[in-house]
Amino acid sequence: MLNRLETIEKNKVKLEIEVASPDVDTALAKAYRKVVRQVNLPGFRKGKVPRRILESRFGPEILHEEALELLVPPAYEEVLNETDISPIGQPDFELIQIEEGKPLLFNAVVEVLPPVELGEYKGVEVEQEEASVDEIQVDQHLFMLREQNARLIPKEEGEAEEGDLLTIDFKGFIDGEPFEGGEAEGYSLELGSKIFIPGFEEQLVGASPEEEREVKVTFPDKYSKEELAGKEAFFKVTVKQIKKKHLPELDDEFAKEVSDFDTLEEMKDDLREKLLNNAREESKARMEEALIGKIAEKAEVDLPQTLVERQLDRLIGEFENYLRYQGMAMDQFLELAGKKIEELREERREEAERRTRINLVLDAIAKKEGIDVEDSELDDKIASIAESYNDSTDRVREIIEKQGRLPVIREEMRIRKVIDLLVSEAKIEMVKKEKEKKEPQADQGDSSAEEKQGGSEPAPKKNTGAEVKAEIAEKEENE
Repeated sequence: MLNRLETIEKNKVKLEIEVASPDVDTALAKAYRKVVRQVNLPGFRKGKVPRRILESRFGPEILHEEALELLVPPAYEEVLNETDISPIGQPDFELIQIEEGKPLLFNAVVEVLPPVELGEYKGVEVEQEEASVDEIQVDQHLFMLREQNARLIPKEEGEAEEGDLLTIDFKGFIDGEPFEGGEAEGYSLELGSKIFIPGFEEQLVGASPEEEREVKVTFPDKYSKEELAGKEAFFKVTVKQIKKKHLPELDDEFAKEVSDFDTLEEMKDDLREKLLNNAREESKARMEEALIGKIAEKAEVDLPQTLVERQLDRLIGEFENYLRYQGMAMDQFLELAGKKIEELREERREEAERRTRINLVLDAIAKKEGIDVEDSELDDKIASIAESYNDSTDRVREIIEKQGRLPVIREEMRIRKVIDLLVSEAKIEMVKKEKEKKEPQADQGDSSAEEKQGGSEPAPKKNTGAEVKAEIAEKEENE
């Protein structure tokens, strides 16, 4: 039972907990029966050492650890249920007393959810853009389809141009000496991709097959490998092969090859409809984000750093997954961006704080409105997940429970209910979407060196069938 609850600092409490002496005696007896089976003492058969002799030989503490494992967790959980405390981390336990015939006394210091003072969250005014699709967007997606289905034709003659795919061998030197990580054979490089340090690719424009070139570059001042930062280097590069990208013609034959339609116009119509549906979903998502942001700004809450750091870990994990789907490891990205992981975390700290605030506010609204998820609703959700992967509900539930994700899914559903409530109560004004300035089509794949090496995120790759399957596999694994 709880003897005393004390707030010792902001969002941290101390619970003084007591367990009745009969329960302590029972736990010590169970601990003895388990420990004695592991003890060998001369003159006694294994498992037959009397408790009095065991404690005399090794001290009563030999039973305490085992008994505490039996007593502390359930007592702590019982107190949490009694007090309606919401811990946000593991407690620090302090043992005060454990002795046969006496109650167990211990303290638990734990960080708890902070109080949230909600502002107005019903009737909030928010704008939502009307969904629309223009021909430029359709053309962009058709261009992407052509890129995905492009043929690479070896260039036997002629010089390398931007957009060509080169196969190269290279070896880098600093002060005349090779350096670690500066050598590769059979490396595929698309000229204009800007994935190398500034100046490298530009010096290969105009090269011919089997030509050897010396490329001189300077590593960025902010480079992940400090020993290379700001240093001049030169690379011996051999161009082994040059391939030119040949885009297929945009006609009915192309439509038949890449879709289930017989004509280009039919494929375009289907593409427009899909883009419009995506635009509607994106418009709704942006409206919801703006609405939640407004509501969160009106609330007053102190953000516990434990939650902020936890959210930061999630953001970095999400980014690592994103990179993996692009075929890049985190170390590679940091090297290209010239950053350290600590810098990346600091860049995302503001977003982590924003998400933490939103989560606390939505949780507070859920509690105030009495919003929860029934077991039957959770069952329906699991059945829906199973159906989407053409699997049995029992097997999917088993996977979810094994991964400990059942509470996560339940919480996601609860928060979805909160958002639906906020949207239903909001005053939504539909507005025309502002036209964005479009870059010329030819410049689509060209990004600045800063964007490629030091920007917030690398540009997404086209979503190939293999990547879609990988995403499905990851979802099944996570859900």
